[in-house]
Amino acid sequence: MKSVLIDTHCHLDMGPFDDDRAEVIKRAEDAGIKYLINAGSDRNGNIKGLELSKEYPNVYSSIGIHPHDAKTLDESLYKELKKWAKEPKVVAVGEIGLDYHYLHSTKGVQIEAFKKQLALAKGLGLPVIVHSREAKNDTLRVLREESADIQGVLHCFSGDMDMAEKAMELGFCISIAGPVTFKNAAELREVVKLVPDDFLLIETDAPYLSPVPLRGKRNEPSFLKHTAEVVADIRGIDISDLARITTYNAMRLFKIGDISEQGVIAYRIRDSLYLNITNKCTNKCGFCVKFRTNYVKGHNLHLEKEPTAAQVIKAIRDPKAYREIVFCGIGEPTLRLDVVKKVAKWIKGEGGRVRINTNGHGNIIHGRNIVPELKDIVDSVSVSLDAEDEKKYDKICKPTIKGAFRGVVSFIQEAVKVIPDVKVTVVKVPGVDVEKCRAVAKDLGVELRVRSFNVVG
Repeated sequence: MKSVLIDTHCHLDMGPFDDDRAEVIKRAEDAGIKYLINAGSDRNGNIKGLELSKEYPNVYSSIGIHPHDAKTLDESLYKELKKWAKEPKVVAVGEIGLDYHYLHSTKGVQIEAFKKQLALAKGLGLPVIVHSREAKNDTLRVLREESADIQGVLHCFSGDMDMAEKAMELGFCISIAGPVTFKNAAELREVVKLVPDDFLLIETDAPYLSPVPLRGKRNEPSFLKHTAEVVADIRGIDISDLARITTYNAMRLFKIGDISEQGVIAYRIRDSLYLNITNKCTNKCGFCVKFRTNYVKGHNLHLEKEPTAAQVIKAIRDPKAYREIVFCGIGEPTLRLDVVKKVAKWIKGEGGRVRINTNGHGNIIHGRNIVPELKDIVDSVSVSLDAEDEKKYDKICKPTIKGAFRGVVSFIQEAVKVIPDVKVTVVKVPGVDVEKCRAVAKDLGVELRVRSFNVVG
């Protein structure tokens, strides 16, 4: 099945597409590019972009004046922007921002145009598409001062991780284009590796910046797959995962397409299948993904109703098709121990491999040692340790049951007796002493895996 992508930034209105624009759009569709967002940069480009969005069902428009042309943003043009922004297929204000490389417009003029267009977006409830080149400090300053209640994206991101983090703190997404495929893109690749799923977008910026192996040719939306493949590889995920993540993010930000509200029971990440059997948990960890989104790797995990064992088995289909089947989701699976046991026994009978990701509260939850009940039907267990002592654990994980940390330690001690592979994890958040956690793991005879904050799946 072909992965579906969205090109969140291209310039189909520009001259390089005059001879074959229809063919370019058709090639994008054939390549699985579901939607194209044409970013306006000057008056004529905005007008042409609006025409394209009316002509082609899969093309949407963003209207704005690029910093190069900021000097043209007089009152008359601003009124036109305001009128165009109300068109039904306009999904953003942009491309706007700051570019100090060429200074076709002076810095002061650029900043003023940037502020005016941010105000326009705020007034109309539209997100913004921001261009920033060699203007990190001023871009961030203006966004801090002017972008309250505005969502948006830093397109064709070329900054460092510090800039990305500060932009994301303001709620802005980070969009990656063809330069990530270039040989000299080490710093950008590091940014790509660390940006959380929730903030990641991809684009072509066509006709500019064609990705390797097409560098030097005119860029076009169908080339997006090359950038997507490199981004997926950097992040250690499949192209299908990357497509799902970025497509959902684009649909959410720009309010295009239909986002499914149906939560999934089974969802694939790389070569493993994860089982989402409950959204309930006996911890309220501040770093937990479910307190900011229901989505993991683009999968909606919100359950209206908890599935039965039969429904879970039906969703799995063939256990041998995966490296392992993981009870995980955004809840604590041992709360539904009977379902876990029934499904795990079936998976093993079908030749599959079973792992449980747990907070380690199972024995306290059920008032007995449940670990022997998992013998021979569970191959591995990953237990969230998340702190080096009880006081720290209670502060970070906010358990709803007493003696939780001691219960976690006891669960691990019992698990190593009957489960072939037992690991513990800790999320690297402020206040957690990873080395002390490592010492706790060593005393328990298990391996410690350190997870980055905001990285799930």
